[in-house]
Amino acid sequence: MAESFGVDVDRYDRARPDYPAELVARIVAESPGLDLLDVGCGTGIEARQFRDAGCRVLGVDPDARMAAFARGGGIDVEVATFEDWEPAGRAFDAVVSGQAWHWVDPVAGPAKAAGVLRPDGLLAVFAHVFQPPAVVADAFAGAIRRVLPGSPFAGESRSADEIYDLMFTRFADGIRDAGGFGEPERWRFEWERSYTRDEWLDFLPTTGGLTRLAPEVLADVLDGVGAAIDGLGGSFVLPYATLAAAARKA
Repeated sequence: MAESFGVDVDRYDRARPDYPAELVARIVAESPGLDLLDVGCGTGIEARQFRDAGCRVLGVDPDARMAAFARGGGIDVEVATFEDWEPAGRAFDAVVSGQAWHWVDPVAGPAKAAGVLRPDGLLAVFAHVFQPPAVVADAFAGAIRRVLPGSPFAGESRSADEIYDLMFTRFADGIRDAGGFGEPERWRFEWERSYTRDEWLDFLPTTGGLTRLAPEVLADVLDGVGAAIDGLGGSFVLPYATLAAAARKA
């Protein structure tokens, strides 16, 4: 699944949201310099934000399709998993990862980050947490149960906050276990975005549960979700929280 997101890079880059400017500014402010390594950079969404904030960004991503798109946006990208990537003696002031750190080994990843960071360098991993209105979420879950009854998404009963709290606890534990860092901090940035029916149906196929569905199955899922949004008047406001775990190299 980790290498399935490049199936439609144009949609991915168009539909996936940016990261809060406050997150980008805090990472830049707390880094000792402007050389930044973006792990799992994808199409370059956060890489472009850091570049526009004055950073010199190198991306690493295992998907050559994603890397090619990011290069088209002016981001230098090397194709590899982070665990296998060769730093070749290079060092960075910050290592970041947006919506991708869960694909990285929880201990080997932080240990490798510590090895390429300069003194006082910052490791910051972050992701969006969101839960659409109940009627939209229920329509999605019902469609998944119908077309993919064995999928873990079909039987998930925990809230997004619960799932991501466990995920970021695991991230922090991995950073501690790797050694080489001070105590991890947890950051939270809250914001919201309005979605039309078409915008939400454009976004959904970029999520992990849907990237590998056959076109006719995906269309079935989207029809059910679209009908639920129609029932809300054709749009809804989605509250987001962008979570981060950050630690400074000891």
